[in-house]
Amino acid sequence: MKTVNIHEAKTHFSRLINQAAEGEEIIISRAGKPVARLLRYETPKIKREAGVLRGKLRIGPDFDDPLPSDIAAAFGCETSGSEDDGATGRKT
Repeated sequence: MKTVNIHEAKTHFSRLINQAAEGEEIIISRAGKPVARLLRYETPKIKREAGVLRGKLRIGPDFDDPLPSDIAAAFGCETSGSEDDGATGRKT
């Protein structure tokens, strides 16, 4: 663990960032008292569990139906003519 004052931290910030990225902990102090800690950022590990929403969500039978023309127009979709089948991009 390394301790630096604010002036030194501002002057050598890039170097301190590199040291922190390598795993070193840097304490930044003001008037000899610690005020901040510079550490390597680690992405939090989130445990995901399959099926936690089973039975809690419902998808209606009309989920894949074409949108009403006013809503499709609001999204900039083509509303006149044949419908796109979605899977191949071909008009049906």
